[in-house]
Amino acid sequence: MPKPARPFLTLLIVLVVITSRVGNAGADATAWQLEPAQPTSPAAMAGEWRLLHANMGVSAMHMQLLPDDFVLMFDRTDSGPSNISLLDPASCAASAAALNVTAARVDCSAHSVLLDLRSNALHPYPLATNPWCSSAALLPNGTLLQTGGFSNGDRIARLFSPTSGWIDLPDFLAARRWYASDILLADGRVLILGGRRQYNFEFFPHDGVNGPPPLTFFPFLDETTEVDAENNLYPFLHLLPDGTVFVFANDRAVVFDPYNRIPLRRLPTIPGGVPRNYPSSGSSVLLPLRPEYPTHAEVLVCGGAPRGAYQLALRNGTFVPTDRTCGRIAPTDDNPVWAMEEMPLPRVMGDMVLLPTGDVLIVNGASAGTAGWELGREPVMYPVLYRPDTQNGARFEVLAASTVPRMYHSSATLDTYGRVLVGGSNPHIGYVFANVTYPTELSLEAFLPPYLDTRLDGLRPRVLGAPAEVGYGEAASVRFEVPGGALAGGGPEDQVVRVVAVAPAFATHSFGMNQRVVALAVTRLAQLDVGVYEVEVATPPSPGVAPPGYYLWFVVHAGVPSSAAWVRMRPLGGAP
Repeated sequence: MPKPARPFLTLLIVLVVITSRVGNAGADATAWQLEPAQPTSPAAMAGEWRLLHANMGVSAMHMQLLPDDFVLMFDRTDSGPSNISLLDPASCAASAAALNVTAARVDCSAHSVLLDLRSNALHPYPLATNPWCSSAALLPNGTLLQTGGFSNGDRIARLFSPTSGWIDLPDFLAARRWYASDILLADGRVLILGGRRQYNFEFFPHDGVNGPPPLTFFPFLDETTEVDAENNLYPFLHLLPDGTVFVFANDRAVVFDPYNRIPLRRLPTIPGGVPRNYPSSGSSVLLPLRPEYPTHAEVLVCGGAPRGAYQLALRNGTFVPTDRTCGRIAPTDDNPVWAMEEMPLPRVMGDMVLLPTGDVLIVNGASAGTAGWELGREPVMYPVLYRPDTQNGARFEVLAASTVPRMYHSSATLDTYGRVLVGGSNPHIGYVFANVTYPTELSLEAFLPPYLDTRLDGLRPRVLGAPAEVGYGEAASVRFEVPGGALAGGGPEDQVVRVVAVAPAFATHSFGMNQRVVALAVTRLAQLDVGVYEVEVATPPSPGVAPPGYYLWFVVHAGVPSSAAWVRMRPLGGAP
């Protein structure tokens, strides 16, 4: 994807100095009022934070953007009542009386909420089974498939839509799935892989007649687990353009054929020896796919905690400095090699969010310790922007800081307006709001990346019309207007105006499952009226490039994106 123009916003890359600290688990709470990791010159930082809700009622451990501009956020069900009710007090008391127990023993609260982005209104939804540390994928029909969890939820598959709410499919899963990962495949099925002590995978939907079919053993997960810390939970999964799957666990990666159920090849170990998966909890994205290189893909993996960090924090109260390296690899190359870079700020439990400009936002996390209850210290308050098409050594930019620590059990995801929604953070077993250094966080913020600066509003396109549904290898047209009237000059039309399709992520535990940016080839650009234009694009050539389902289509003019239109990528063969 071409490097976007950035009028008004060419900022100095800020060098940082991090002071690492070692703590004592037995110290009192005031001993942990540590300065967050920060750059040395915060005055020049771009971006803006806005508070959307001071109290959503639940802590957003899991987050998913859904079609028609809804965001689903949910927590675990076994940590006590949340702060948002399903019933009025009288109805809750009546329920308690019917059960012959005190009202305190009846959980009349919601553990999932739906945010309507258009009105900013919250709607509580009952959630019957426990989705703690679960996984999910948005199905081609727009329904969320949600799999696994803990206790009474570990063998459950759930379906969610705003109209039906949660529907449980009891005992659908062949194995208990806790800390597994889901990925939507090119054929519209979902691969469900891994989980605690589960070195295997299965599919949704499955073809079992009398229950789930037998599991397929996946030895790579067995090889990459560590006895004391695992460090391979929530494996990073990315669908490659040829339909195969990149799987990263601990510090190793393979390319896997999910259709024939066999690993195809091993990739080099990422240099440095730092584990990147839970609980060392780095993050990963598939970098934007380009129409001029339809078979080429690159993966970026950033951050994590050094080997042994989990044991040191858990047993000794020693919170070691986290990692600042990123590794970038093209698994589709004949001889892939990791290229290493350094972030301005070290980070564990960070969330990587793909933006419509093709850049990557890295937000949330800590600079000491690891993931786990009470095991992280020194929150990283500054997001970092990564520009993959900029020269190595100048790709990172430190952005404006939040005032809210977001560490264990936080989440972040792109919304329809190009904002990044940031919520969650609860390093405690239950909801704890007082007498702790890092209270349970029920708020929801929106981070506005630099492209949402109001000084760019004259360049910002507004989508007037887009197709509701497209097929593969078709021509599609998008109409838009530019408030300033004329298009910015200075380059080929496919750089002045671009259209990108963004697959929304299921965000939890520092990994946005299934997020994807696919740049669409511009074939024609025409002016229809003063300030009104139509751009014709070629839709993705295959389901490997863009699996079927719902995408956000953004028009990007001179590096400034519009709000998005929802467009469905129709499955091959006209399947629903």
